[in-house]
Amino acid sequence: MNIKSLLLGSAAALIAVSGARAADAVVVAEPEPAEYVKICDVYGAGYFYIPGTETCLRIGGYLRYDIGVGDINGVQNVPDHMGDGFHDSYYKQARFTLKTWTGQETELGTLKTFTETRFNFGNSAGDYLGGGTGWEAGNNKPDGTSNVSLNFAWIQLGGLRVGKDETAFQTFIGYAGNVIDDDIVVDGPYDTNVVQYYFDAGNGFSAVVSLEEGSGEDTIDSYVPHVVGGLKYTQGWGAISGVAYDSNYEEVAGKVRLDVTATNELSLFLMAGYGTGDDNVFSGGHDFYKKWDGNWAVWGGGSYKINEKTSFNAQLAYDEGKTFALAANVAYDIVPGLTITAEVDYVNKGDSDYHPASDGFGGILRFQRSF
Repeated sequence: MNIKSLLLGSAAALIAVSGARAADAVVVAEPEPAEYVKICDVYGAGYFYIPGTETCLRIGGYLRYDIGVGDINGVQNVPDHMGDGFHDSYYKQARFTLKTWTGQETELGTLKTFTETRFNFGNSAGDYLGGGTGWEAGNNKPDGTSNVSLNFAWIQLGGLRVGKDETAFQTFIGYAGNVIDDDIVVDGPYDTNVVQYYFDAGNGFSAVVSLEEGSGEDTIDSYVPHVVGGLKYTQGWGAISGVAYDSNYEEVAGKVRLDVTATNELSLFLMAGYGTGDDNVFSGGHDFYKKWDGNWAVWGGGSYKINEKTSFNAQLAYDEGKTFALAANVAYDIVPGLTITAEVDYVNKGDSDYHPASDGFGGILRFQRSF
């Protein structure tokens, strides 16, 4: 009987102790809330909110590989291994471009930024037929060197933009066609620092005033900036006019453009330029904006969408310096984001004060992965 009482007492004691421990619950710390990336569709596809902020960010760019051949696109300014001449075969260029966009709504309007950095590796393209190929640093084609360049870095609040950009003489009026070698007859400069204001009336009318620094030997040499002004009317078709003032030479250049959407598949453009800087002896008649030879030049061309994956693009150009250029290509989207473009170029230079008579053909094969 005593043994039974002892066992029962021990069991009761164990139960009491266990109950006491169970009452003393273990406290587990709550996990920190995870901050997942949220999609921001205010400014278009590809944007997301930077965690913890109201700023939307987009990251993109492309990887490109160009192969150039012929009189125009195959000439290189690289001495051969014997030291008695220059390479004259394929021109090749690889480029990786990284782009960033940001956007945020503020009480003073939309705050935006844009950057574009290009990493190039290639052999150097030399002059051909007494003139440059147009494959120069700062435009949308290879510059023939292995380098890194900051092509865009600007801040914009509402309509006010400051920073590194391409001149409004190009961006506002539009570039010369959807061909790779679009500036054998050069339609203007590219790189510059800007302080500009863009106005959009919302009914098809827009305007721009841009104060620009220029670049290279055309950088301003006083406190007076280069000035670009433009007006645009955009509907189903659009006519654009732009005018620029070069403060170094005190010359004026302008371009007028007409775009026509003929059908859903076919779009056409015609552009004419005129500049007063033909007497600039030290610059060969050129100033920062008027890069073509002579006082006037014309460009025309268009794009035709053959099907969902294939398009045909062409451009013709001619200037008072007797340079005629023709470029045509077929661009094919192999898969979404990967495009191969095959282009044929022809240039004929008549005998003029700017260059001797010559002509030549060239070709470019481009592979580009955009993301």
